Amino acid sequence: MLDLLLAPIVEVYRLALQPVAPFTWFGLPFSTLDVAAAFRTCIALRQIQEQLHKEHIAKKAAVKDASIPDVQERSFVRDLTAVLLVVFGGEALSAPALGIPASFMVSGAGIGLWAAVRAVIDKLPAIHAPSLQTELPASLLDGFTRAFLLCTLIPPMVVGHPMEAVAASPWSLLVTSLVTANGGFFLVNTLSFLQPYALTLTTPGEMLPWGWTTTDLWAAPFVTGLYALLTHAQPFWADVHAVTLGWLGSSASEHTKVQPVDPEYARALCAVVLMGLFTKRTVKNFGISQVKRIEGPKTKVQ
Repeated sequence: MLDLLLAPIVEVYRLALQPVAPFTWFGLPFSTLDVAAAFRTCIALRQIQEQLHKEHIAKKAAVKDASIPDVQERSFVRDLTAVLLVVFGGEALSAPALGIPASFMVSGAGIGLWAAVRAVIDKLPAIHAPSLQTELPASLLDGFTRAFLLCTLIPPMVVGHPMEAVAASPWSLLVTSLVTANGGFFLVNTLSFLQPYALTLTTPGEMLPWGWTTTDLWAAPFVTGLYALLTHAQPFWADVHAVTLGWLGSSASEHTKVQPVDPEYARALCAVVLMGLFTKRTVKNFGISQVKRIEGPKTKVQ
């Protein structure tokens, strides 16, 4: 029954991961999912930048405090660096710890794609501010792209490691997922890349009170762990899978071991979980009360 429900998502992945033109003309394996993820991320970063710029201008005008830094003229190099840090920053932290080369050191094609998309987004005259109507569909896309990262791209960094101690370590897998998926935004926020003023060190949101409850932060190791559990990516997860089914009332003889789930269907299930988490976050951030407040009469905030 679950396979039937997940089958459409599996098919969407198969179609979205097919290399598409015009990239195939030049031997580049970029897919629809790659392009969609690049546009989604670059649009979101520009939205954040514009929102922070608006808030900073309002604060400076209201407070009249000389200690508030002046707005610095933005450059494409800074904006592109922010994008590349978000995308590759986590990998830049985890790859040396694992003793493996980062993907952007092997090929510059990915950097070229993200640079091109950022340039296109910068040329747009305006970007719609995030709202419930725009973020709900984006939450579904985020579930697809993040599941691909957490289930397809990150686990091979560990399970394919030449050192057996690392390849078989569930701790290495979860830490790699946590750092790779979140390290980029951690660096960007620490260095204030998205703020309208000069770069400065600041405390990132993840280290503020209750910062650990951020969905993206804990969802990364959780979803990678779920995928490893279902697919038996490491011996530890196969044992946990058997024990978990035992707790749920299922039994398996010594001759009939618990079988792993097909990786495509496991990834589809993880995508559904992430879609639910991101949709819940969107409704919380842009719910009915938020929409009503925005549509109401404008009042001056002192």
